[in-house]
Amino acid sequence: MKITGIESCTLTVPTPKPMALNYAQQKLVVAEISTDEGIAGLGYSLVFGGGGAEAVNAYLETRLKPVLIGEDPLFVERLWERMFRADMGIKKQGVAAYALSALDIGLWDIAGKTAGLPLYKLWGAVSDRVPAYGSGGWSKYSEKELVAEAEKYAALGCRHYKMKIHHPDPRENAKRVGLVRRALGEGVRMMVDVNQRLDVLGNIRQAQALEEFDLVWYEEPVLADDIAACAEVAHAIKIPVATGENNYTRFEFRDLVERRAASYLMPDVCRANGFSETMRIGRHAAAHQIAVAPHVVHELSLQVVGALPNGFLVEFIDWTPPDLFEEMPGCKDGHFHISERPGHGMALAKGAKEKYRSG
Repeated sequence: MKITGIESCTLTVPTPKPMALNYAQQKLVVAEISTDEGIAGLGYSLVFGGGGAEAVNAYLETRLKPVLIGEDPLFVERLWERMFRADMGIKKQGVAAYALSALDIGLWDIAGKTAGLPLYKLWGAVSDRVPAYGSGGWSKYSEKELVAEAEKYAALGCRHYKMKIHHPDPRENAKRVGLVRRALGEGVRMMVDVNQRLDVLGNIRQAQALEEFDLVWYEEPVLADDIAACAEVAHAIKIPVATGENNYTRFEFRDLVERRAASYLMPDVCRANGFSETMRIGRHAAAHQIAVAPHVVHELSLQVVGALPNGFLVEFIDWTPPDLFEEMPGCKDGHFHISERPGHGMALAKGAKEKYRSG
């Protein structure tokens, strides 16, 4: 089998309210890989909020696409190495990692379709049923909108809910967390997300103000680049730290593990150089008894969690319009059942490219 063509584009998709208060749109960089045997692979990277998506597509087209044309797509690991080493002067982070991820995801889609298996079974299945946590609680939500969203996910059976804590006053953040805690009751546990907004001392103060809520985790406390500071926070506060959505390679995650900087790791398959590297990260975490809860794109992430013994949860952000994909996995009783469709199981809906294409 040979790769005969790769068509890429950027899709701009509006988000629903109230999420649109913080992010009016999302962008996906899509890569469709064709082969001489008629088996095609779909890969895509969600660029959250859309910033830089056009640069991702440009790097994919000009630097990575030529590496794959004419190659056997089933040599996924070999092609991953070639893409990773295509430009040794550019670290595979940010733009380059998003681009590589989209292509790696597409290659694995071909591998699964060729084998006639969903990816989680191709990788050695642990479970076909993956628990989800509701995610949102953005800073611009009113208290009413915040509670309504949390209750929406609880009504779908989600036993965990994560919200943002972005107010400069830690007491205001604690007030909003307490409001949601009371609304959800004891049947739902909560997490909070700092989104890299505080320094070490600010996080210590904020975490102290939240101790009473028995939080599952305290997410991304400091700049993702500063692993030493993340470790300092993790050692100083009583709430377990989660991080990893803005870390890109197994080497960064190795440093997080060695510094004991997190109790939960959160690789994003669209940032962490695709399924290939995400699975390496997950298996490394397993060797250290660290749970993995991938960041966003639950429709792809559930393949990873379904294949890892230390897979914990997938993040469920209910934003996707019904005309973007042929079928999105549905959340029932707080879980996603992994489809038996070969590959990752996702396909763009008819007319989606024409409706949402922006480049």
